[in-house]
Amino acid sequence: MNILGISAYYHDSAAALLVDGELVAAAQEERFSRIKFDHRFPTMSVEFCLKEAGIQQKDLDYIVFYEKPLPKFQRILLTHLHTFPKSWRHFREAMLAWFGNKLWVKGDILAQFPDYPEDKVLFVDHHISHAASAAFCSPFEEMAVLTLDGVGEWTTTGMGIAKGDWSTGQTNMLELTEEIRFPHSLGLLYSVFTAWLGFKVNSGEYKVMGMAPYGTPKYMDKLARVFKLHNDGSFSLDMDYFSFHESLTDAYNARFINFFGPAREPESPFFTASTGDDIRGREKEAAANQYYADIAASLQLMVEEAILKMANHLQAKTGLKKLVMAGGVALNSVANGRVMRESNFDEVYIQPNAGDAGGALGAALYAYHVLLKKPRKYVMKHSYYGQQFSLAQEKAAIEKTGLPHEQLDETEKIAERCVDAILKGQVIALFQGRFEWGPRALGNRSIMADPRKAEMQEVVNTKIKFREAFRPFAPVVTEERSGEYFDLGKAVNQYPQRFMLMVAPIPEDKHKEIPAVCHNGTGRLQTVDKESNPLYYEIVKQFGEATGTPVLMNTSLNLRGEPLVTSPENAFFTFGESDLDLLVLDKFLVRKK
Repeated sequence: MNILGISAYYHDSAAALLVDGELVAAAQEERFSRIKFDHRFPTMSVEFCLKEAGIQQKDLDYIVFYEKPLPKFQRILLTHLHTFPKSWRHFREAMLAWFGNKLWVKGDILAQFPDYPEDKVLFVDHHISHAASAAFCSPFEEMAVLTLDGVGEWTTTGMGIAKGDWSTGQTNMLELTEEIRFPHSLGLLYSVFTAWLGFKVNSGEYKVMGMAPYGTPKYMDKLARVFKLHNDGSFSLDMDYFSFHESLTDAYNARFINFFGPAREPESPFFTASTGDDIRGREKEAAANQYYADIAASLQLMVEEAILKMANHLQAKTGLKKLVMAGGVALNSVANGRVMRESNFDEVYIQPNAGDAGGALGAALYAYHVLLKKPRKYVMKHSYYGQQFSLAQEKAAIEKTGLPHEQLDETEKIAERCVDAILKGQVIALFQGRFEWGPRALGNRSIMADPRKAEMQEVVNTKIKFREAFRPFAPVVTEERSGEYFDLGKAVNQYPQRFMLMVAPIPEDKHKEIPAVCHNGTGRLQTVDKESNPLYYEIVKQFGEATGTPVLMNTSLNLRGEPLVTSPENAFFTFGESDLDLLVLDKFLVRKK
């Protein structure tokens, strides 16, 4: 049975294909279109998925969309009517967008799939898609479910339970029994402050997380004026300070500015007394930045506390010891780390593509397991479900560049050359196999460097990634030695670490050993095992054998403002436009002239 899941029309459109309940291909449209956060119908992603499975459109048993357009349109319409006349300026634009294609999703799908049976096109609630993307990818049979994002149809937060029957499938179920509804939203709260702090909404939230460690959470009382948090994790926003519910362009209003102060200038330099930058003569600017950092720290802590309270409320209510999470807010790796270490749950699984793109997979999984009652047989143990290129394609791409290269067939030899380069202070790019499903580079489209050299953070940020100097880098560590370098508590060997989905404290005696990936005493780690990624594992292991430190710096293989690299041609463009020293293209080692 072939089921295609689709997400589209908001941000991060994607497609995912199940064959007899197993995921065979999944990709976001941006990887092919090269338009970051591409929201259009995922035509190229669908084409890739079908090609990867070796099937045609007519072979699809069902096509499933990740949300229900009519209830979502109802929310848009009622919200604009409720906030009239303030919303009158944007009512026309909203209606044009919805009457353009967002409302007629079934027609759009059928236009892309000529002659496909209309009754084989299904729709699943947005938060149910999120929930299924985690529940039916996890190794658990019975679990509590927590979904958190900006907003779906009406829901912004969902809590419930799921069961996945590994034998007959007849007892499969997924229910969200509690919810918080728009406009009260943890995700939208974070996005409002993302905009106020000078970053782009739906892409800059992780920059706020990166800014927060440079501040102290001294403004919790100030945040509590606009965000009311209760002991069970339920919450509400004081809408007198916000305008996202009545405007397409403004997230906050004049009252918000009067209370919190003027917004930080977008793209302006960020430095404080604790960032390590030279601030002589710029003390006033540093003080202003410190205020923004303190607000970011307060916001981050407030969100962590809310999610932790929700998790413990959910555990007490269900009595279950296993939790799954999804939704864009589930990419908040600092909060995830606290849930994994501090909550009353014993085990946690988080969908690696937790945002809207992951809804494409969740919609397909929900249809297969709950609607069709098919037994479970799949666990997402890695995220390598994107496109792969042949050695012949890679060699042809290399020859077009005229760059010097060599081919090595043994994994150990390739790893040895990589380690030699890193020990010489070089920065390498690793391009291999299928690209990753989700926003994290996990060793198939990665940039790697020596974490023991503090200057590597600035080198990679300014000369390769061309991004803000305060942005942290992630450490990758061999799974068996992760406990030596990170305080994981009861989270040892759990799946979120493989997907770079949790931040953990770094023991104080290791701070100076890996300064390039120690972000104010913490790191957003990724653990790597030999089975999931043999070459990536071998590089980290050999580096550990050579230095005593089984950790490397890892960041995504792309330039600022671009999606992760997809093809060899994308890789060569990034290689040529940056100060990367070595490009590993599967079995080929490519250097600059």
